[in-house]
Amino acid sequence: MPPTLDQQAKLLASFESQTHEIEIFMSAVRKWFDTHPRLRSRRDAAIHSVKSRLKDREHFCEKIGRKWDDGNPITPDNLFRVITDLAGVRVLHLYQEQFAAIHREIMDKINIAKDWALDEPPKAYSWDPESRAFFEKQSIDVEIKESFYTSVHYLVRPRADSPLCCEIQVRTLFEEIWGEVDHILNYPKECEEVACREQLRVLAKLVGAGSRLVDSVFRTWNARAK
Repeated sequence: MPPTLDQQAKLLASFESQTHEIEIFMSAVRKWFDTHPRLRSRRDAAIHSVKSRLKDREHFCEKIGRKWDDGNPITPDNLFRVITDLAGVRVLHLYQEQFAAIHREIMDKINIAKDWALDEPPKAYSWDPESRAFFEKQSIDVEIKESFYTSVHYLVRPRADSPLCCEIQVRTLFEEIWGEVDHILNYPKECEEVACREQLRVLAKLVGAGSRLVDSVFRTWNARAK
C-alpha cells in the first residue's frame, strides 16, 4: 500500500529542507561539465550540451509512491540513500566514441582529484549488443533494458557520507531524442497503447543506426584530418 499522507508529508518536508543544498551541488556538477577545458574547448569537443533538473514536489511524491515498500519503508533518515535521483545532470554528446573521453574525465574527478564520491559503480543501460561491447571495454557494467532505454548513469556525492547526491546521465543526441519521446509516453505511467510501444522500439533501432552512422562519419573525418 502507498505511504500515508502523514508519511508523505514528513518525507516531503525532509526533501525541501535539503533542496537548497542539493541544488547548489547539482549546479556545481553541471558547471564542471559546462566549463571543462578538455571536453568543451575545441570545435569537435566531446560534450555537445548539458542539462540539469531538480525534482519538483509532484514528481517527488510520485517517486516515493513507486519506491515505497511496507516491509522497508522510506523514512527521513534513509530518504537520501534510497532516492538518489533528486538532482540530475544530463551530458549529451554527438557520437558514441566521444563517451570514452567523458568517462575518463569523470573517473579522474572521482579517483584522482577525489572531488566526488561514487555512490555505486557506473552503469550503462542499453539494448544493443554492439553498445554493450563498447561499454564493457570501458569497464562499465551493462544492463540490457527490454524497454530499449539507453544511457550511462553515475551517482555522485561531494563525499561518501553526504546526503547530497546527483545523478549524471551521459548519452548521445540520438539517444536523447528517443528518451524524450519515451518519457512523454511512459512516465510516470507506462503507455498501454500497443502501437506506440512498437513504434518506440522501431525508433530505438533507428537511433542505434543513426548513432553508428555518425560514428562512421567522424571516423572518416578524423582520419582525413590527420
